[in-house]
Amino acid sequence: MTDLSIATATRSVPSHGVSFREAFWVWVRVAALSFGGPAGQIAVMHRILVEEKRWIGETRFLHALNYCMLLPGPEAHQLAVYIGWLLHRTRGGIVAGTLFVLPGLICLGVLSWIYAAFGNIGPVQALFFGLKAAVLAVVLEAVVRVGRRALKSQAMFALAALAFIGIFFFAVPFPIIIAAAAVIGFAGNAARLEWFRASGGHGPAASGVEGPAAIDEAFAREIPEHVRPSFPRLVKVAVLGLTVWLGPLLILLTAVGPDNVFTTIAAFNAKMAVVTFGGAYAVLAYMAQQAVENYHWLKPDEMLVGLGFAETTPGPLISVVQFVGFMAAFRDAGTLDPVLAGTLGGILAKWTTFVPSFLWIFLGAPYIEALQGNKALTAALSAITAAVVGVILNLAIWFALHTLFGQVDAQHAYGMVLQVPVVTTLNIAALVLSIAAMIAIFRFKAGMIETLAACSAAGVILHLLGAIG
Repeated sequence: MTDLSIATATRSVPSHGVSFREAFWVWVRVAALSFGGPAGQIAVMHRILVEEKRWIGETRFLHALNYCMLLPGPEAHQLAVYIGWLLHRTRGGIVAGTLFVLPGLICLGVLSWIYAAFGNIGPVQALFFGLKAAVLAVVLEAVVRVGRRALKSQAMFALAALAFIGIFFFAVPFPIIIAAAAVIGFAGNAARLEWFRASGGHGPAASGVEGPAAIDEAFAREIPEHVRPSFPRLVKVAVLGLTVWLGPLLILLTAVGPDNVFTTIAAFNAKMAVVTFGGAYAVLAYMAQQAVENYHWLKPDEMLVGLGFAETTPGPLISVVQFVGFMAAFRDAGTLDPVLAGTLGGILAKWTTFVPSFLWIFLGAPYIEALQGNKALTAALSAITAAVVGVILNLAIWFALHTLFGQVDAQHAYGMVLQVPVVTTLNIAALVLSIAAMIAIFRFKAGMIETLAACSAAGVILHLLGAIG
């Protein structure tokens, strides 16, 4: 998008006062900082959009997040689309969502090409080694931030604890946790228990900040047309969205048949896009099994390489589908140049995985916005938010275990599934860098960029000194 087109778009500034040009560059900033999985990415958006810019209030932010948590696909990406849509209609959602995944698309494409062509990426891995250690501190900070704002009562703390115990120790599926939390919230509201009664209004998101946020103040005066539910618009969005999403798959089926590698990539990821409830971690095991054992696109250890790339590049973790698609097409290029085939395979995988996120938001967000004043729904969503804190804590611990230890075994006992690290595989360098990053963020309030850059540089230095591989 050129500066001219951006300038043209700003001629009519919306009622909330945020121009399209200003939003564009803020979304660029959000995209550049979108490390750390869903917890870190949500924390980045909260810090910039709720606390710093005051574009959206705390309650509306959490209301949107709750809806995104219920959807299949990457919730942080969907949240960006949702807020972009609130600000500047469909084009705002498209720009926010596209920019959110664009840095990762470029980084993963380059890394996939380097891995496929050379297989020797020691300095790059060292940089990502330091980055991953810093990201662990960012994720832990996100748990603290989200928990501080969502856990307003003992009941909410209890829900978060139960959710964590259920998913971490007993591997309870994420949809069951969410459904149970919603039922508890509904029941608590019906019983008029104050613990489950959400506070009203869109109050200040951060201490010391007064007055309503820009969107909340504007919507209090008048609800924009695009935020109001409309059945005809729903039908149009559904038809157009399904065409854009599944069009490439239908063209490939017709042109090259169902057995072509590109058709298989599109079909597999389209199916993945509707079953990835609970975020990427919930579906990674299934994806790895299919990619390695069923389709034979990757070797077993290569799935871990792709996961490492996705964890330490900007964007959602489910972006690992790009690496899988790249390697699948690279190794079955047919008459195409392998690098070209791999690039197209990665883009196709990402397209069929991420386009549905736009569709879910544009279809459902107007109805979710219309339900903001519903006390029973608000109570249920507040309970879901509390449960999500427990789920994010689970992700943070999972990330910590796999960052600090070279081997983590799953042990089954008394109906529980315990993630037990092998102590002898503790990576001292990763531990030291992670502690340093935590001290910088929690004690000295260092900025995220400074912390990420310092740890990345430290990783490269350690590699050059021979301290890490």
